[in-house]
Parts: sequence; C-alpha cells; structure tokens
Amino acid sequence: MRHVPGVSLQRKLLLWLLLPQLVLWLSGGFLAWRVALQNGEKGIDQTLTQSVRALARQIKPIGDGLLVDFPKAAQDILEQDPTDRVTYMVSSPPGRFLLGNAQLPPPPPVTVQVGDPYLYHARVDDKPVRVALLDVDYGTPQTRQTLRVQVAQSLTVRERIAQELLEQMLLPMGLMGLALSALVYAGVLRGLQPLKRLEAQIEQAGARPQGGANDPLAPIELTSAPQEVHSLASTINRLLEAVARGQQKEKRFLNDAAHQLRTPLAGLIGQTELALHESHEPAVQERLHKVLSAAQRSAHLVHQLLQLARSESSVEMQPTDLAALAREVAREWAARALAQGIDLGYEGEDTLAVQAHPLLLREALNNLIDNALNYAGKGATVTVRVGHEEPGHWALLVVEDDGPGVPAEHLGDLFARFWRGSDKAGGCGLGLSIVEEIALRHGGRTVAEPLVPRGLRVGVRVPRG
Repeated sequence: MRHVPGVSLQRKLLLWLLLPQLVLWLSGGFLAWRVALQNGEKGIDQTLTQSVRALARQIKPIGDGLLVDFPKAAQDILEQDPTDRVTYMVSSPPGRFLLGNAQLPPPPPVTVQVGDPYLYHARVDDKPVRVALLDVDYGTPQTRQTLRVQVAQSLTVRERIAQELLEQMLLPMGLMGLALSALVYAGVLRGLQPLKRLEAQIEQAGARPQGGANDPLAPIELTSAPQEVHSLASTINRLLEAVARGQQKEKRFLNDAAHQLRTPLAGLIGQTELALHESHEPAVQERLHKVLSAAQRSAHLVHQLLQLARSESSVEMQPTDLAALAREVAREWAARALAQGIDLGYEGEDTLAVQAHPLLLREALNNLIDNALNYAGKGATVTVRVGHEEPGHWALLVVEDDGPGVPAEHLGDLFARFWRGSDKAGGCGLGLSIVEEIALRHGGRTVAEPLVPRGLRVGVRVPRG
C-alpha cells in the first residue's frame, strides 16, 4: 500500500485553535467599531439636543413677531470648523425659511411632537449629518403658530471618536490575541511532546545495532505521557513483541535447518570423494564430479546461512585492534591467493582500536576477501586496507581489487541477499549480505565504490573505540 502523507497533527491543532481565535478577534473588532459608532452618535445626540433647546430659547415671540437673540459671535463659533460644521435653520411655519442654512433637509414624513426634540440622519453637500429638530409654539391663542428650529452636525466627529476608541481597544486586544496565540502554540508543542518522544524512541531503536540490550524490538517506555499516547505505545509494543516472536522463530528455524543439513552434506561429500577414488570409468567420474560440486555448493550455502543466523544473534562488543585483525586474516588467505595467481597484501594503520565483536569482524573480512578472490581474476591485485575517516570518527575496513568491478547501476544490489554479479560457479549470493548484517550490528554501514581506472572497493565503516 502506497503511503500518502497527511496533514501534520500539530498544524491541524494550531489551525483549529488559532483560526476561531482570529475569527473571534475580527468579530470583536467589528463589534467594537459598532459600539464606538453608537457611543459617538449618543454623544452627538446629547450635544445636538442641548444646542437645539438653547437656540430655541434665543428666539422670543413679540406680539405677532419674533425676536432672534442670536449674536453673530455664537453663529461664527457654530460654523468655524469646516470639517465638523454645526449649522442651524429657523423656519416658521415649519419649512418656511427665516434664517440660518436653508439647505438643511426636512425630516422624514413622521409626526413631530411639539416640545420634544426629534433626531434624524440627513445629507448636506453630499455629506452625512445628524440633525436635531425642535418645534415650539408661539403667539396668542388666536394667532398661535409653530416655530421649527433645526441644528445639524457633521458625522465626522462621530467617526473620529469611533476611530479613537477603536484604536484604544484594538491595541490591548491585539496584544492579548498575540499572547493567547503564543500560549496556544506553546501548549500544542508541549502537548505533542510525548508523541515526539515516542517518534524519537522508535527512530533510535531502528538506528541502533541489533542484539542484546540494544535490540530494536525492545519495548518502548514512556515515563510521563497522556493516556492516549500510552495506549499507542502499548499497541506498538504488542506489535513489536509479535514481530520479535516471528523473528526468533525464523532464526531458530534457519539455525536448526542449517545444523541438520551440515552432517548429511558432509557425509555426501565424503562418500562422493571416496567414489571418485574408487571409480575409473570416465562417465561415472564425470557424474560424481557434478554431484561433488553440487554438494560443495550446498555445504557453502549452509555455512553462509549459519553465519547469517549468527550475525543476527545477540553479540557483546569488546575492544579490538582492527589493524591486527585485518593483517592476521590476510595472512590466512595468502596461500589461496598465491595458488590463484593473485597478489594479496595489506596496507593501512599499524593499530586502530574499535569496539567490536572479533569473530563477526573476522567473518565479514573473510567474506570480503573470498568475494574479491573469486571475481578479481588471475593476475589481479587485492589489498586489505584499514584506516580512519574524519570527521565522524569512523574506522574503515575495505578490500580493494583491480578486477572487472561491478557496473555503477548494480552497486546498490551488491549487499542484497542471493544477488550475484556474475554466473561464475561457487557463490550463493549471501557473502556480502552477511557483511552488511555485521556492519549494522556494529552500528556502522557498508561501503561499495568503483575504482579508477578499474576495480572495486568493498568494505565496512564502524565507529572507532
């Protein structure tokens, strides 16, 4: 099944927590704007109501006429601010202009109570204004008439007041929003820490060498975590236990099968060799040679399977001189190399300490040298090389040859089980996979590089002691 990565849980939580907060913050800002406008309008209404009553008191009836006691200084004060003009109009009867600003619009068609101010919105010079209207009666009962006083003020002041209030409210609201967002972000990170620790434990388990106390299938332990994470860890532990049981059964079967096959194969090889010595018929000897070759290949395969099972078992590391080990193994292979017409030698450090399992490293080097001698060809030069790499504190154990090498596209297949680079008889495709298992068991990795102009370098990097 193809794995399709989903959305990050952290991103989802932040989205679901911060997005509603942003919506609420914007809604709060809009409501604050509306409240500020309403409060500004209330202030204007109170001012206009007081102004229209004060202006109405300055108009006094005299007989059948009117005395307007409205000094020019007061009129100049009302109209001095062009951006926030306060204008007025006096009419009697209502709508018949007497003095003031004749452009003030009439009220909407509603019944206006005499003596009660009435407020409405209008436009003057295509600008919004708020108008206060007051009707008063004057004259004798026989000649009673109605006087209308209107005072209008631009809504610029309302908008300015609303803007000031909004700015005063938005700054603390913004700071609170940022603080809350930071707390939410920190809370989400803290809440996801158990999952991060679980992920780190699984990654470390997969990266560390197998075997013993460092077995990657060891149970995952979380000292402090939410119940849901503990449940997830418990489920993973049960899965790991099932996988471990399966691996143990597989290793046990492989080990038992290889051990059971060694004895009959050894007997078959011995009996075939005896039959070859006793038989002198060419046809029989040809068939016996084929049987012996097949039996020897099977015995080599069983040996490799045993080494593979051993490399996957628990091991204990100890201080080892990698250079001394490499020189000793190279000397053991010198006779076979000489018989095959191959120059086998050692180059590198005089001493190099590593934490390793000597028997496993010996087996890895045996497989590397055996592989080089099998495929380098007569007249080739094979070199066992030990050195160190900086930075990284790696110890390097490689075998180089100037044989035909391996095509670049197949370098990645060298350590695959049962993969062979040629059809040459004698191999079973497990030698380099055993080398890789041993390298991983030591916390290292394998090396496979082509040489110029020809040849191949194959080996392992292991941490220095």
